[in-house]
Amino acid sequence: MHATHGWLLLLPAMVLLIAFTHYPAVATFWNSLFSTPKATRPAVFVGMDNYHAMLEDPVFWQAFWNNMAYAAITIPASVIIALIMALWVNERLAGRGFLRLAYFTPTVLPMVAVANIWLFFYTPQYGMVDQIVGFFGIPASNWLGTKATALPALMVVTIWKEAGFFMIFYLAALQQVSPSLRDAARLEGASRWQYLRRVLLPLLMPTTLFVLVNALINAFRMVDHVLVMTRGGPDNASTLLLYYIYEVGFSYWDTSYAATLSVVLLLVLSIAALAKFCWLDRRTHYQ
Repeated sequence: MHATHGWLLLLPAMVLLIAFTHYPAVATFWNSLFSTPKATRPAVFVGMDNYHAMLEDPVFWQAFWNNMAYAAITIPASVIIALIMALWVNERLAGRGFLRLAYFTPTVLPMVAVANIWLFFYTPQYGMVDQIVGFFGIPASNWLGTKATALPALMVVTIWKEAGFFMIFYLAALQQVSPSLRDAARLEGASRWQYLRRVLLPLLMPTTLFVLVNALINAFRMVDHVLVMTRGGPDNASTLLLYYIYEVGFSYWDTSYAATLSVVLLLVLSIAALAKFCWLDRRTHYQ
């Protein structure tokens, strides 16, 4: 009876999970094994042909490595900055509430609004970025129109927006840490760095694991900023995987190839998330 009651409680969540997660994933993989249906030609089974075409697609590899670099920089940068901000605003400071609000404000702004704000900041010669670097004698640059700077410019926007979001989780975790732990560390002669490294960071590992998984997902589902700010240019220098999937599916109407790319994206996310859980879970202390 107790087991039946438990399964009944889980049933609504299981139905939603299967309907909106597992079934779409399986259906996407199945569609990737067929050709794209046309008005006069139905879809036909092509097996792994779409995957072979993907391996020979230079734009896919460009988007893939762009996304890897994007994730490798934005994830640690946003998490570290979020932790630093949380440690700061958790102290007793004058205007602490204003600081928390200022750090969190970028998070509540719509993605398209953020993209348009930074589009103005990056405007050559007249934008805020060129106005600032001009004080140091650095010439103006087309930040979003140059291959070397387009992707880093998008990274800055992502870090600026996400650091405040992750800060909230760290701040909530810090407020659950007993002040007696800091007092005990001081009595033992521990420095602030030793307390942070040996006591605080291990206690924050559950939050860090949660934040890292969310940061990973966000890094591979970025499409709004790319669409508004660069459209993947110049010469695919800022094309990310999800934006390329969007282009293939809704601009070229090649739904089968878009499904193939989606399967690869899902596989990359699954492997990365599994690696994080296996590696970090052993180092995580749950209170």
